[in-house]
Amino acid sequence: MVHANAALTPKCRLRLARLVVEDGWPPSRAAEFFHVSWGTAAKWAERYRDEGPAGMIDRSSARHRQHAKTPAPVVRKIVHLRWKQRLGPIQIAARLQMPASTVHAVLVRCRLNRLTHIDRYERSRPGELIHVDVTKFGNIPDGGGWRFVGLEQGWANRQATRDRTGSRNKRYQPKLGNCYVHTVIDDYSRVAYAEIHDDEKAVTAVGVLYRAVAWFAERGVTVERVLSDNGSAYVSHLWRDSCGDLGIIHKRTRPRRPQTNGKIERLHRTMAEGWAYKKLYNSENTRRAALAGWLHQYNHHRPHSALAGHPPISRLDNLAGHHN
Repeated sequence: MVHANAALTPKCRLRLARLVVEDGWPPSRAAEFFHVSWGTAAKWAERYRDEGPAGMIDRSSARHRQHAKTPAPVVRKIVHLRWKQRLGPIQIAARLQMPASTVHAVLVRCRLNRLTHIDRYERSRPGELIHVDVTKFGNIPDGGGWRFVGLEQGWANRQATRDRTGSRNKRYQPKLGNCYVHTVIDDYSRVAYAEIHDDEKAVTAVGVLYRAVAWFAERGVTVERVLSDNGSAYVSHLWRDSCGDLGIIHKRTRPRRPQTNGKIERLHRTMAEGWAYKKLYNSENTRRAALAGWLHQYNHHRPHSALAGHPPISRLDNLAGHHN
């Protein structure tokens, strides 16, 4: 089979080589005649001298020497460090004193090169673990934000909104504050709960936790554990005591490793794309009012790739009429 990028067929190669070797043509003249480079003509002529007509066929492009396969015990160490400590190829390579490229190749073969593959690990039942976090979005000025109306009009809308609200900061860029979305997601079912507030204080986060636990209980789910990052609200005594009152075990992620809370991080990206920045909102109140409808769509109707295309609510089998 002729190589896809070959300039000559085996028959033409043979003709070119014979013109050079047997008829005495200069390689440059043969190259011009067959519309190929001088180097190509010289290569086929040399191969004809060494191998005859048999040398005119394509050779395999595979390496003559294959790299040695990484030993199984080393592979197990790489997988363990990736799975348990979520280290990257460079960090794993430093610990095991081996090339980072080898570590990356092993992770690719084991399908662990992306942390999202690890995040697909899930608990065995609803309520066994819930993830909590806070994500924030800049408030939208009346008339719409710059993403949809452009920078100039967006700036004007911000200025007008700031003036109407009586902001004292007249010298700098108008600040409209942030929309803090406190999110909760069940590890097993991916069913999500969220509330919007104007801060991320401990007392606010605790209130969200109490209401989320009650919301899940109405759907037949008993919360057993909660996983959070190391934000100030989640390391507070109030949070610790509230978890104790609710009979919930609190776990925290490793510092500076937000990937450990990967499921809720993915929810935040989906929320940004599907709700926060999906369309033009004429005011912040309009966007906030749309969150409840988006959450219902996400829980009851949106196919989830980790659930074989089924919506999250489908995993709460004891909930009557959950497909409505």
